Amino acid sequence: MSDRTAAVSRETAETDIDLTLAIDGNGDGEVDTGVGFFDHMLTAFAKHGLFDLTVRCDGDTHIDDHHTVEDVGIALGEAFAEALGDKRGIRRYADRRVPLDEAVAGVVVDVSGRPYFEFSGEFSQDEVGELTSDMARHFAYSLAMNAGLTLHVEVDRGVNAHHEVEALFKALARALDDATRLDERRSDTPSTKGDL
Repeated sequence: MSDRTAAVSRETAETDIDLTLAIDGNGDGEVDTGVGFFDHMLTAFAKHGLFDLTVRCDGDTHIDDHHTVEDVGIALGEAFAEALGDKRGIRRYADRRVPLDEAVAGVVVDVSGRPYFEFSGEFSQDEVGELTSDMARHFAYSLAMNAGLTLHVEVDRGVNAHHEVEALFKALARALDDATRLDERRSDTPSTKGDL
């Protein structure tokens, strides 16, 4: 198996981020973004996707959580794109639905190299801890745009935003794990174009 890892550093006037990703990991997450519930979600993302992920972000959380969540999504997307390289041998597509108590979220992904994002649903509360609930949608968007994913996300039931957001992150993790797995039957890039 190839070394599907990446390290990304991103520094702007709003955030300073160091991130590492191993796609073929054990689910180990070490995360410190200054937004507690977001840390919890990224740790769950690593655990349920079996990705090894470290994130350190020093962001302008005295303003709000927007720049931190958005920029971590950008950096993680860049890391997936780098770690996947030419995408040779991957399964490419995946479709996952994940429940958490009363909430259900679904993710359909194509590791296509063509960024596209659709979201349907809404969150029952505006905030979960220090995380603005809608930033879960924006995180997925930022990830898709920078990893080159066609990504459809749905939060179709729930009454508790904690459960809704967590189901979304876990569904995203499971779908990305499925789509990025290597298929032993395939040695080429999964496209009739020959390139993704």
